[in-house]
Amino acid sequence: MVDDTVTEPEGPPTNSMVDEELVGVRKEKPIVVDAGTVPDVEDALPSTVAAVQSIADIDEVRPMSTLPLSKVVGERAETAPDVSHISQPELQDINAVVEAPLPSKQAPPTPPTKSPRLQLVRDSTDAYQPRPATPNTPAKANGHDEPRPQTPSSAHSSSSAASHKRSITISKGYTVSVVLISSALETILASKEAKRSTPLRESAHSALEMIRAGQGGDRPREIFEPLRLACETRSEKLMIASLDCISKLISYSFFAEPSYAQALPSPPPSPALQGRRSIASASQSSLPQPSLVDLVVHTVTTCHNDASPETVSLQVVKALLSLILSPTIYVHHSSLLKAIRTVYNVFLLSTDVVNQMVAQGGLTQMVHHIFTRCKSLDGTALRSRVSSDTLTSIPTPGSPKTDIQNAGFVLSENAAEKLTAEVLPLDSTVDLSLHLGIPTLPSSVHDPQVTIGPAPPATQEIAENEYITRELSTQDMFIKDAFLVFRALCKLTMKPLNTESERDIKSHAMRSKLLSLHLVLTILNSHMAIFVDPKAIIYSSSTNEATTFVQAVNQYLCLSLSRNAVSPVPQVFEVSVEIFWRVLSGMRTKLKKEIEVLLHEIFVPILEMKTSTLKQKAVIIGMLSRLCQDPQALVEIYLNYDCDSEATDNIYEHLMNVISKIATLPYTSSQQKANDPASPALPPQTKSSASTAHVSGALAVSGTMDTSTMGLSEGQLRRQGLECLVAVLRSLVAWGTAAGKTPAESATADAAPRSQIGEEIATDIMTPDPSLDGLLASAGSMEAFRQSTPDIADDPSRFESAKQKKTTLLEGIKKFNFKPKRGVQFLIETELIPSSSPRDIAGFLLTTDGLSKSMIGEYLGEADDHNVAIMHAFVDFLDFRNLGFVDAVRVFLQAFRLPGEAQKIDRFMLKFAERYIAGNAQTPFKNADAAYILAYSIILLNTDAHSPQVKNRMTKADFIKNNRGINDGESLPEEFLNAIFHDIQGNEIRMKDEVDATINLPSTGPGLANVLANVGRDLQKEAYVMQSNGMANKTEALFKTLMRSQRRGSRTGDQYFSASHFIHVRPMFEVAWIPFLAGLSGPLQNTDDLEIVDLCLDGFKNAIRIVCFFDLDLERNAFVSTLAKFTFLNNFGEMKTKNMDAIKTLLDIAVNEGNNLKGSWRDVLSCVSQLEHMQLISGGVEVPDGGKKGRSKKLPAEELANESRSTHITVAADMVFSLSHYLSGTAIVDFARALCDVSWEEIQSSGMSQHPRLFSLQKLVEISYYNMNRIRLEWSNLWDILGEHFNQVCCHSNPHVGFFALDSLRQLSMRFLEKEELPHFKFQKDFLKPFEYTMVHNANPDIRDMVLQCLQQMIQARVQNMRSGWRTLFGVFSAAAKVLTERIANSAFEIVTRLNKEHFAAIVRHGAFADLTVCITEFCKVSKYQKISLLAIGMLRGVIPVMLTCPECALSPGVGPKGDDIMIRFWFPVLFGFYDIIMNGEDLEVRRLALDSLFSTLKNYGSSFTVEFWDTVCKEILFPIFAVLKSSQDMSRFNTQEDMSVWLSTTMIQALRDLIDLYTFFYDTLERFLDGLLELLCVCICQENDTLARIGTSCLQQFLENNVQKLSAAWWERVAATFVKLFRTTTPHQLFDESLRVEIDGSTLLDLPDSSDSNDQAIIPAPLSPTSDRPQEVKHTHTLGDRRRIFKQIIVKCVLQLLLIETTNDLLRNDVVYTTIPPEQLLRLMGVLDHSYQFARMFNDDKELRTGLWKVGFMKHLPNLLKQESSSAATLVHVLLRMYFDERPDHQNARPQIAERLLPLGLSVLQDYIKLRADTQAKNITAWTPVVAEILDGFCRFDNKAFVRYLPAVYPLATGLLARDVAPEIRLGLKMYFERVGRTQGIVVVEAS
Repeated sequence: MVDDTVTEPEGPPTNSMVDEELVGVRKEKPIVVDAGTVPDVEDALPSTVAAVQSIADIDEVRPMSTLPLSKVVGERAETAPDVSHISQPELQDINAVVEAPLPSKQAPPTPPTKSPRLQLVRDSTDAYQPRPATPNTPAKANGHDEPRPQTPSSAHSSSSAASHKRSITISKGYTVSVVLISSALETILASKEAKRSTPLRESAHSALEMIRAGQGGDRPREIFEPLRLACETRSEKLMIASLDCISKLISYSFFAEPSYAQALPSPPPSPALQGRRSIASASQSSLPQPSLVDLVVHTVTTCHNDASPETVSLQVVKALLSLILSPTIYVHHSSLLKAIRTVYNVFLLSTDVVNQMVAQGGLTQMVHHIFTRCKSLDGTALRSRVSSDTLTSIPTPGSPKTDIQNAGFVLSENAAEKLTAEVLPLDSTVDLSLHLGIPTLPSSVHDPQVTIGPAPPATQEIAENEYITRELSTQDMFIKDAFLVFRALCKLTMKPLNTESERDIKSHAMRSKLLSLHLVLTILNSHMAIFVDPKAIIYSSSTNEATTFVQAVNQYLCLSLSRNAVSPVPQVFEVSVEIFWRVLSGMRTKLKKEIEVLLHEIFVPILEMKTSTLKQKAVIIGMLSRLCQDPQALVEIYLNYDCDSEATDNIYEHLMNVISKIATLPYTSSQQKANDPASPALPPQTKSSASTAHVSGALAVSGTMDTSTMGLSEGQLRRQGLECLVAVLRSLVAWGTAAGKTPAESATADAAPRSQIGEEIATDIMTPDPSLDGLLASAGSMEAFRQSTPDIADDPSRFESAKQKKTTLLEGIKKFNFKPKRGVQFLIETELIPSSSPRDIAGFLLTTDGLSKSMIGEYLGEADDHNVAIMHAFVDFLDFRNLGFVDAVRVFLQAFRLPGEAQKIDRFMLKFAERYIAGNAQTPFKNADAAYILAYSIILLNTDAHSPQVKNRMTKADFIKNNRGINDGESLPEEFLNAIFHDIQGNEIRMKDEVDATINLPSTGPGLANVLANVGRDLQKEAYVMQSNGMANKTEALFKTLMRSQRRGSRTGDQYFSASHFIHVRPMFEVAWIPFLAGLSGPLQNTDDLEIVDLCLDGFKNAIRIVCFFDLDLERNAFVSTLAKFTFLNNFGEMKTKNMDAIKTLLDIAVNEGNNLKGSWRDVLSCVSQLEHMQLISGGVEVPDGGKKGRSKKLPAEELANESRSTHITVAADMVFSLSHYLSGTAIVDFARALCDVSWEEIQSSGMSQHPRLFSLQKLVEISYYNMNRIRLEWSNLWDILGEHFNQVCCHSNPHVGFFALDSLRQLSMRFLEKEELPHFKFQKDFLKPFEYTMVHNANPDIRDMVLQCLQQMIQARVQNMRSGWRTLFGVFSAAAKVLTERIANSAFEIVTRLNKEHFAAIVRHGAFADLTVCITEFCKVSKYQKISLLAIGMLRGVIPVMLTCPECALSPGVGPKGDDIMIRFWFPVLFGFYDIIMNGEDLEVRRLALDSLFSTLKNYGSSFTVEFWDTVCKEILFPIFAVLKSSQDMSRFNTQEDMSVWLSTTMIQALRDLIDLYTFFYDTLERFLDGLLELLCVCICQENDTLARIGTSCLQQFLENNVQKLSAAWWERVAATFVKLFRTTTPHQLFDESLRVEIDGSTLLDLPDSSDSNDQAIIPAPLSPTSDRPQEVKHTHTLGDRRRIFKQIIVKCVLQLLLIETTNDLLRNDVVYTTIPPEQLLRLMGVLDHSYQFARMFNDDKELRTGLWKVGFMKHLPNLLKQESSSAATLVHVLLRMYFDERPDHQNARPQIAERLLPLGLSVLQDYIKLRADTQAKNITAWTPVVAEILDGFCRFDNKAFVRYLPAVYPLATGLLARDVAPEIRLGLKMYFERVGRTQGIVVVEAS
């Protein structure tokens, strides 16, 4: 202990003080205690001191001080210096074990050099000033040299003889004034009692002589003896004098015995029992001599009894206070308790108000001193670190958070029983030493550094039953003293109050209870560190087992709370709540389960009870408010209870729900704010003492709530609940967001210092609530709560999974309690029950809290085999060993509620009997049947004896009779049955943990009698008492069970988790956000009290901060949207001041939480928009409102309208936008998206107004300016949204909107074009896109014209900065080209013309050349304005020479090789532009020019093209022109078939001819693409339209004839293959399909109208599909439509086949072609011609087939293929004959093959010709005549050998021709033939030439 200086201000005059105290007025200022003193000096003590000042003959009383009490006269009083340490006599214990002493280096407290000037003397004239002796050598104590501290007073000590005569020196070196003792002894000697009592007279005389001789300083017992005897005289005068002298001697350490004093038991035998013998005679007795300190205590305490005068009582208090507070004399154990008991009795029994106050103050000082002197083992005083500001427990620095096991000792049941031994009431006069299990140690002078025996280390473990002998150190004794005092006080608090005492606050019982409760509170408030220090250990006096202090006291403390916290007495209840708060704030790490029980069973139920008073609820809410201000405590409540599956309740979640309900209590119309007193401020306030404080025993404790104004109305309670909710949210903010980082950020960055939290919170709160500033102060020192790095044990994921598991468990319990089978199935599925085995299920049912005992009984009682097996396993878990039968039944029936069905009970009792007999061998039962019957009988007896429905109850005789002969034919012992009967009668078998939930409130029935009966009764209180008694009993039972389990060491679930991680706030908010929202929105909606509104809004602000920080979407949307609705901006007429406050809060949130608002920006910005709307309306501006047509909006009140335009709101609203550049990259996107949505709503609501609402659109432009400097990546994301919105707005039907948007866009564009864009970026392009979109989609010509004007301005002002924007510009102009308004198209074309002329190089440089050509192309395609089109195509043609000469294009001849990339970039766009015009140009002349331009350009510049580029040109430009021939999809670009027909007949045909010409021109280059050309020609020929087919064959023939010399043999092979393919494709094999000849419903195609007649003139591409040359085996039934289509296709194929034959004939009759084509390819062609001939011949010969086709309507006349047959035969004959007579070697080699084809052909033709009939087949004859003539001519040209060889075959046919009337050419041929025959056969002589 250090020197303490207690300063006291001057008080009022003494004569007025007493009166003021008597009437309860308190005016004096409190004592100011230096920082070194014990913290939390009680406020009641100054009052006590002030009262004591007014009393005569009383020495000073020092509150909270260890100063000696002495008379002080004059200005300055010097006290004795610090005493040297005196060792304690060794404990006489034979079992003492020497162990290492615990380190304790701190010296005992040194009295201060100045004592406070407390003048308590009225008539004393003597002044005593102690002076210590100052020898040169230090004094010795206990034989050891001790250093003695030097004090200032030693300088004043005199060494003169005169001085020596005035004082004596005692053993400690102090001097005591002779007058101090002699005056008292003289008074004793002068009394008549001394004359009567010889021992008194002699001892007084002897002592006086010693004193006068300057002796006696070393013989204190002899000096004390007359004083003791004087006290026993019971003379008031002598007792006062003796006690006064004793107290003064105590102050000077006079009774500190030397070290050789004999150690004696404590307390000593009562000297009163030995008569009034002298000390000498007593010393000769055989009894052990008591220690002097114990003797002094005993002497002083016996001076007080019920009849003691008030003056004596006052001296008793004074003496005991001096003794207890002495820095050198230590009082322990029973003597200590005796001293405290005596002062306690003085308080209770004294009728004098001043004495009561002095006793109360002295008692408080004693208790403080007892706990203050307990020092921790490291030498530092155990001082509470709980400040009155925060009232939060902060762990001792450096000391680990420990649970009970940290102490290293386990408390055995034996030791616990010793510690819980009953202590007699302190007002009892019986000696306490006989009842307290305290060690027999004397109260003496002790040296804290010297231990009686070394203490074992705190970490040493001792087995439960292994005792060790241990000697206690002084520190151990101090701690045990503290325990004994605390235990005694707790037991005093548990004394029950009768009804009368409850009503009388001045009754002894009530005063005793209140004083004890306040003392307990005082101890907890000031000395919490002792309770939580793991080094504070108590050793059992019998077994020396070690128990930590908190473990030893918790049962008494908890039981005290369980009994007092339900008290209906307000004072008791309030102190109990305060005590619980101290337990919760300071001891929660040690008493985890106990706190859970108290909260779950008492405090939360009281909040929910209808019968509890408003005051009680208000006090509890006040306590919870303090909890809610402690972030760490709040988080730990959640972690340790809500996330603990062993905790029965989700305490945090439950509390939040309850508080929310209280905050939203229904309002009644009668409640007015004026009637509600102000809510008590949340920070704890110091309670002012009431006038009855000294009467009731109440002590004012610092940090205690002022409850005087609590609970006066429901409105006030509502406000308290609201404040509590807001405090929770503030704490969550302080804990969760203190780092200032989101969870994602914190994962990558170090945790920020927490010291800035207070500043952050302060800046976030625009309107701080002064009543809640405490949290800000505590949050500012968050470093004290949280470490910068979370504990390893604090793993959020683990708690999250634990919470999930508990949630699942609670869901399973809920299901079980509703339907057990479903619940068990769910629990098995979720693996909460390991398996479906009966043992696992039974174990779960037995050990899980929360399961309905009734449902367990129902489930186990089912007859199903599985349920029976579970029931058996369940009973097998129960242990009935060594239990009496009724006790076993009670244990059995505690596990479940017995169902009502007899069969179920029967099964239970059978199993119970079997289990009981199996576990107990010594029973009166001969078999299990007897036990079963008796158990059943006991159940019946219990029901009969205690059921209110039973009228005729069973007697003992009936019970015995019912159970006669059940024990295997014999009866059970009658005394056994009697005991059972009486046990059941007196103690009903009931469920311990089932308290009646409903209390039958006394109902007031009708009638005067009932009304009179209830007069004066407090029915609500009666109901509360009934409920609270049940709660207390249940809680006490739970505590006792908990204590037993803890003594058995099963504290597995008690591990307390300390919170350090901010992530916990997220699940905490998620489970409670609905109560938060309800609790905040309810009051906000129902009240206009601005203080409450501010609270609600602050809560909203904090809640939104949390949801934003942790990114909780659902919760964020809920809170922000709710707050937005409270602004009432959609209903101006209903707005109030609170709605304006809501607006301010919302704006504040927008500014501070913008980065995380995400989708909630929509609500915020809607409100900002509506706010501006309100400002306009209130300012008199007419604002259109499209959504409220026909309804006039109410105007807001003038006051609110003015406030809406206030600087505060205007600036805040503007900051939402002006600070947007501080938003993150993702947040600005959310912000812009929401602003766009709001802007569109504004515009839509304006309709077609001339003054549309464009506020948000204007703000969009502003934020674009503000965010101009963002990186391009962020801007791109931002512009994706803004650009889309500008697209939408610019195309709005209201032109005023469009004009504004375009102008805004122009301004923004100008700004952006000021910035330089790097190559290959395209932001300009994207930024200008809305102009293009507007041009395309807005049909308003004025808007379109404005688009062009805007672009014109940009070009003029910023053309030098244009980069990627060129592309978008040309996109706009291209769109303008399609506009049907001539001025738009003209304007755009003029701009393009100028750009092409003036800025061509820049356009090329920035990659927009292709866009330029596309733009020009679009103008070429305009049909409406041919002039523009023709000018545009001229511009496109003119681009080519400019392009070739432009340096940027790098296409000039001297530049070097031109890569394919250059070609693609420049040549391709131009060529493609021509192609585009060809394909899509609407004007025929323009298409013709484009076609000419394309092919002329290719011819002119194609020589410079690379082969690869030619490849591209062919694939991408040339061949796609004809794509329409292949695919019908390409026809969609034509509006009508007529357009397509015109295009095909003009443009495409010309293009095909130009293409053939181009191939001929660049044959060498394009030869590699010949396959594509042949494929194209094939497609063109194989069309159903014969016009296209003829063009195709013509072009094919033209190409072959023009390039005949260039074709290689390989290409001739491909040409031949092409012909083969063409012939196969056009062969009509379907003519032989039998299914086509089947008649359908007797109708023919001739009956149907020909739908194609009208289209005969139109050219429509329809590619043919080749058909198989084999008739289809599967016969299909075709419809008439299908058949017509097929027949048409057949006819087309026949025509094409004939066309191909003609083309082949023409080609092969061309001598150049014939001579060039290789013979093998000729033979391939002859093969397909032969196949064509054979096909036609076969068809023509099948008359039945032809007739059938004619019948079904294939043709109007009989079909035939005569021309095909004759044409193919003619060509065959001609070519084969020419080949046969060809003299070239290849042909000569092929002559055998030729002959094989030629001869059969010729013979078959002749044979067929002979068969023709002249009358019917004239056409045939005409067709075949030239063929026959050529055949005959060919035969005639054979050489002789061949002629002769074929003569037998030909000759008969030739003669056959003679029989016919043949044509002249045939006759000429026959003539030649027969002449040749004559010559070869020698008939005609050949004349020599």
